[in-house]
Formats: sequence, structure tokens, C-alpha cells
Amino acid sequence: MKVSAIANSNIALVKYWGKRDKEFMLPFNGSISMTVNDMFTHTTVEFDKKYTEDILIVNGKGLKPGEEDYDEYVGAFMKVVRQLTGNQTKIKIVSKNNYPTAAGLASSASGFAALSLAVSKAFGMPLNEKALSILARRGSGSASRSISAGFVEWHRGEKKDGSDSFAEQIAPPEHWPEFRMIAVITSKKEKKVKSRAGMAQTVATCPFYPKWVETVPIDLDAIRKGIKEKNFTLVGTTAEHNCLKMHATMIATRPAIIYWNPATMEVIHSIMDWRDEGLESYFTIDAGPQVKVLCMEKDSKELAKRLGALKGVDEIIVTRPGPGARFTDEHLF
Repeated sequence: MKVSAIANSNIALVKYWGKRDKEFMLPFNGSISMTVNDMFTHTTVEFDKKYTEDILIVNGKGLKPGEEDYDEYVGAFMKVVRQLTGNQTKIKIVSKNNYPTAAGLASSASGFAALSLAVSKAFGMPLNEKALSILARRGSGSASRSISAGFVEWHRGEKKDGSDSFAEQIAPPEHWPEFRMIAVITSKKEKKVKSRAGMAQTVATCPFYPKWVETVPIDLDAIRKGIKEKNFTLVGTTAEHNCLKMHATMIATRPAIIYWNPATMEVIHSIMDWRDEGLESYFTIDAGPQVKVLCMEKDSKELAKRLGALKGVDEIIVTRPGPGARFTDEHLF
């Protein structure tokens, strides 16, 4: 059976950083994100007895079982799917992103959300948002949030089996259509330290990590309130502070993890300066050098113009709250 799906990236306003359970991909803290409109993964899967081994092609590059990037990510995910369904049929997966991969733009989130939706239909698994979110989480924690549209909260959960750790929508895209996020791409290279490894390193060695976890519920309450009330200042100030706290734990890790490059710093300082001048905007940064600037629609053109003129900025993507994971009739093979 051949199935194709599309899922959009999501950018966290309250970050997820650190797993309390690596097998079930359970986070130490909850998180809130915005599913973005203009960055997505398109994936086609086919289960067929003609395949003697799993085949994975991502952005034109083939990966096979036995290779680290396959086994740790898609291989581990498919093992979960086969345990849940009992179906051992081999699979061909062809996936492509319309934005840089493994560069701090949540490509694993959109990738595993699209794969989860396609695999679930092909295998006859549950297709409701909660079940899909839980399955996507087993591939990549942040993928749990890319199943739903708009503004989404991933609940930490308390159960060991992860049955209460899933993401659900706080508000749909049409709730706040004026909200904008500008992705400022300062490097298209794959990052040296992948998020999964970086999280484990931070949890194991950062002396400030427990304090980070302790402060997150306060940020969750503030962002949730800000989204529901469409209070841009509250959302922006909280998201920026939450981002800086997360990166502080990385910097204090041994050895230190510093994802920022000179252009990242240029964007940070510029946003702070422009805000002082009255152009209200805020930044957030995931595990990578890219900066996402939060603003309102009325200021987006001016900000995009200024950001695009900064030294070291490769590309600007102006986006807004976007759709959840969905099927498509367009197959990639």
C-alpha cells in the first residue's frame, strides 16, 4: 500500500530540552509551539513484499539499515511500529523537505509527523490526533506537536508508558492570523551536535539543568494565556526569555554546546536595538544557528527587509500559523 502525507515544521515558543525516558521519548518538561505555514516535509511510504529490506531516501540521499543515521532514527521508529502492529513487511520511504535539514529548523518534527501519518494509514493504525501525536513522539519528541495545526501544547505526562504525553491544539491558525514568525537562516549546514545528543549531554552535565525544568511551568502558563488572549508582548517576552534559559543550559554543559554563529548574534542584538526604537519584535532560537523572529503582520515587511540586509543572513522565510499533518495524492515515487 502506498500512502503520502505532508506535515509542517513547528517552532517552540516554550522549548523542549531533555528526555526523562529515551525509549518512550518522554520529556522532562512540557512545551508549546507554533506549527508554521511555509516549511514542511512531504513523505511517501510503501509496504510491499517485493522489498527485501527497508529503503529510506531523504532529500535524494539513500540510507540503509546498519547505518547510524538510519538505525537511530527511522530504524528505531519502524521497530516501534512493527511491535505495535505485528506487521513485519519491509518499507520504502521517500521524503523531502522544502527547507534546510538538521540545521535547527525542526526538520525531524515535520519528518516524523509526516511519516507517522502515512505509516498509520498504511498499517491501519489509529488516525486520531492524540494517537498520531503519541506515535510521532516515538520518532522525535517535537514531532508530537507537528500533527496539529496552529498553536500546540505538548503535555509532559506522568505515566511511564507515555500514554498521557501527547500534544494538542491550544488555538487554530485562524485564531491569530496576524501573528508572524520570520525564520532567519544564517547557515544551511547540518549542525555538528544533533539535538538528541545535545539534550543527553546537557541533562548529564549541566549544573543548572534542574532549575531550567523548574521554571518551565511558569513559562507554559504565560504563553498559553498570551495565545488565548492574543497578547503579543506577553508571548514574545516569555518566548525570548525561555529560549535564552535553554541555551544557557547548553553553554554550561561539558563540553559546552554553542550553536550560535556571528550572524546569529548580529540578529539577536539587532532585534533588541530595533525593539528599543519601537519596532516590537522578539527572537527565539532552537538547537541551531537559525533565529526565528516573532512579530505582528504590520511589522513583518520592515523586519524582513532589515533582517535580510544583515551580514551573514542567507535566507529569510516569513511565515504564519499553519496547518496540521494531512494526506496528499501526490506520491514521490
